[in-house]
Amino acid sequence: MLVTDLTATELGTLIKEKKLSPVEVVSAFLDRIDKHNSKWNAFVTVNEQAIDEAKKAEKSLMKGEKLGKLHGIPIAIKDLTPTKGMLTTYGSPLFKDYVPDYDPIFLQRVKAAGAIVLGKTNTPEFGHKGTTDNPLFGVTKNPWNDQLTPGGSSGGSAAAVAAKMAPFAEGSDGGGSIRIPAAFTGIFGFKPTYGVVPNDGDRSNFYGSEHPYLHNGPMARTVEDAALLFSVMQGFDPTHPSSFPVVKEDFTDLKVDMKGLKIAYTRNFGLYEVSEDVAQVIDKAVQNFSKLGAHVEEVEIDFGISLKELVRTFSGMWCVKFAAGYGELFDRNPESFSEGMAKMIEIGRKFSAIDYKTLELKRTIVWKKIQTILNNYDLLLSPTNAVTAFEHHIQGPSMINGKSVNPATGWMLTQIYNLTGHPAASLPVGLTKSGLPVGLQAAGNRFADKLVLQACRAYEKSFQTYIEPTPTLIKK
Repeated sequence: MLVTDLTATELGTLIKEKKLSPVEVVSAFLDRIDKHNSKWNAFVTVNEQAIDEAKKAEKSLMKGEKLGKLHGIPIAIKDLTPTKGMLTTYGSPLFKDYVPDYDPIFLQRVKAAGAIVLGKTNTPEFGHKGTTDNPLFGVTKNPWNDQLTPGGSSGGSAAAVAAKMAPFAEGSDGGGSIRIPAAFTGIFGFKPTYGVVPNDGDRSNFYGSEHPYLHNGPMARTVEDAALLFSVMQGFDPTHPSSFPVVKEDFTDLKVDMKGLKIAYTRNFGLYEVSEDVAQVIDKAVQNFSKLGAHVEEVEIDFGISLKELVRTFSGMWCVKFAAGYGELFDRNPESFSEGMAKMIEIGRKFSAIDYKTLELKRTIVWKKIQTILNNYDLLLSPTNAVTAFEHHIQGPSMINGKSVNPATGWMLTQIYNLTGHPAASLPVGLTKSGLPVGLQAAGNRFADKLVLQACRAYEKSFQTYIEPTPTLIKK
C-alpha cells in the first residue's frame, strides 16, 4: 500500500508510532501532486516550505515533544482561505500576487495541531458558482472523468482528496460549496453548524458570513478523517462576533446507537426535479439507514414558495454581498471580472435596502419549515445534488427527467441549509448505472454536529462508502 493510500487517521497513528516520518509522508503527497496535478488542476499553489515544515515536525517527534492531533499530516487549503505567507488569489486576476499576513482562526488551530499545508486548491472566482474554473488558473477536472466537473466552489479541494493528492482538505460552503463537490467526487464533506467554526477569513467584514451563512469545514475520504479535522477546526473564539460557545465534546468519538434515531427523508424538498438514476441510489441508501435500526419516515415538505422564490432569496443575498464587497474593484477593473461575477454585481446593485431586507421574510419561511421537521426528527435526509457530475464546460443541466431547470442552480439541493445554518453533510452512498458517485445529504439540528457525523460514520462502517475513482465514458 502506498503512503498516499492511507487515511489521515492512519497516517497520524503511524507517525506517532514512528513507523512513518512526517518527511516521508509529505514527500509522498508532493510527489503525487507533481505527477498528477497537471491532469486534474486541483492545486494552484504548492507550499514551497512544506518539506522544511515536515523536517521540523520530525524533529519534534524524535525529541519526544508533546504532539498535536494532526502532527505531520498534510492538508490542502482552499484558495478562498487566506494563508499567511502563501499566495491567496480567490481565483481572481486582481489578487494574482496577494500574500496575506494572517491565518484565519481555524487555520491557526490546524497548524498548531501539527498539520502541514501542502498548498492551495482551485476555486471559481470569489467562490461565486457551483463549478470550478476561473480566469487565473482555468478548469479543475473530476478524478472520476476528466471531462466532468468536480463541482464547486471547493472543487479543487474535492479533486485533491479524491485523487489522493491530499489525505484531507478544508473547504468553504456558502451554498453547497463543500457538499456539492463532495457528492460529485465520491468523498465526504461536512458543513458544520454556522458559528461552530469561527469564520474570520474576511477581516474587513466580520458580519459578511451571515447573509447567507458561510461555513468552513472538512473534506475527506472518510467520515473519521473529517471528524478528526473538524475536532481541531471547531470551538469558540471571543474575537469573532458570530462564534458560538458550544458544549465541549469529543467529535472523534463516533459511536452511536442508531436504533434510537428518528430520521426524516425528503426526495426533493417539494421543489426540485431529481434524476431517476440519482433517486434510485438515494432510495437504497435510505433503506440502509432502516437496516441500521433507525426509524425512517418519508416526509412531504411544502414551503409555500416556489423554487424560483427560494433561489432568488439565496442568490439575492449573494449578489448584494458581491456588489458591496467588490463593486468598487469592479468599477476600476471591469475587465478583470468574469461575466458571471459582473452579472451578479450588476444584479446586486439594483436591490434597494427594503428589497434586501424583504429577502429575510422568505428566509424565515424556509427556517420555520426545516426546524419544524427537526423538532420531530433527529436527522433529515435528501439527495445532495439532483444529478451526477456533468461536463465541466457547462453551468449545469438545463433539463432533468425531461423537465426544464435552471442550469446554474436547479440541480443543487444544498442552499436551504445556508439559509438556515443547520449542520449538513454529503455522504457518498453509491454509484449510478453509468458509474458516477452519488451523495446523500444528512442534516441535523443546530449544534447536533456530532450526531450528523456519528450517523454518517455508522453508515460508512456498515456499507463502505468510499469507492476509488475509476474512468467512465461520457455518452455524447
